[in-house]
Amino acid sequence: MRISLRASSLGIAVAVLAAASLSGLASPAAAAQTLKWAHVYEAGSPYHKWAEWAAEEVKKRSGGRFEVEVFPASSLGKEVDINEGLTLGTVDIIYTGQLFAGRSYGPIAIGGSPYMFRDYAHWAAYRNSGLFQEMTDGYRDATGNEVMTLTYYGQRHVTSNKEIRTPEDMKNLKIRVPNAPLYKMFPDAVGANPTPIAFAEVYLALQQGVVDAQENPLPTIQFKKFYEVQDYITLTGHITDALMTIVSGSTWNGLSDDDKAMLAGVLKEAAQNCTDEIITAESSLVDWFRSQGKTVNEVDRAAFRNAVVPLHNGPAATWDQATYDKLQAIQ
Repeated sequence: MRISLRASSLGIAVAVLAAASLSGLASPAAAAQTLKWAHVYEAGSPYHKWAEWAAEEVKKRSGGRFEVEVFPASSLGKEVDINEGLTLGTVDIIYTGQLFAGRSYGPIAIGGSPYMFRDYAHWAAYRNSGLFQEMTDGYRDATGNEVMTLTYYGQRHVTSNKEIRTPEDMKNLKIRVPNAPLYKMFPDAVGANPTPIAFAEVYLALQQGVVDAQENPLPTIQFKKFYEVQDYITLTGHITDALMTIVSGSTWNGLSDDDKAMLAGVLKEAAQNCTDEIITAESSLVDWFRSQGKTVNEVDRAAFRNAVVPLHNGPAATWDQATYDKLQAIQ
């Protein structure tokens, strides 16, 4: 009798499972893995636009197994915070400046330092060089995180409410810089007063006169509307800047080889597409700013560069002479 009951119970259980399977009530398909991508740039910026494009591509190319949620405008923290978030596990992907990454691995900051590159072509050659690979390998060894690529951020220029023609005109100028030490190198070289302020707070700081000036590429000056509270744009071109796309080591190491190749490919495509858009914007924005009634001044960049170069391998440098020489030798 006991055996009969057990057989009967087993038969009922099998029937229930079969019915559940046929009706779609069996265990659901695995949920998509969601990756958080954080950055400090506005939702209307090219950087966010191409991050959103990448999110769509990752979902498409993974067959829906991965989704990327992009958090713009410091919504997951300031730049220092999101860099820390890679290690803490609060973010999976970030855009960040090289000087912020340099807080964890000093040599990689060389690519974001003033007058390190002769021009865009020199920067592009560095991005594709063995030296840049050495930098990313060193950063990975120091942090465990993976640098995917560089996105051109543009040449950084000075905006101010006083006219600047020469380095001497910047003496004692209170200028906002990002909160990473090497951003002070250019202002220090020309006698200005560098004042670190978080990116999200710059417009208000300019509007309220907390600082007299700031420095950023022309596309950033436009989409952050800094020109609304500044009268002059001085084309110093003091940093040929870039954003690094970095993936958390814990996230990267959890991917299969095929998924790593897919994610890396998408992120590199997004970086190149955004780079192309920034280059196009730079070529037209001088005229656009002038149409807005702003004074845009060309200057003798050699004078500004000559003030900075003696500091390249001084006490603030986080790289050695050999690394510097390799970068300068890139053609």
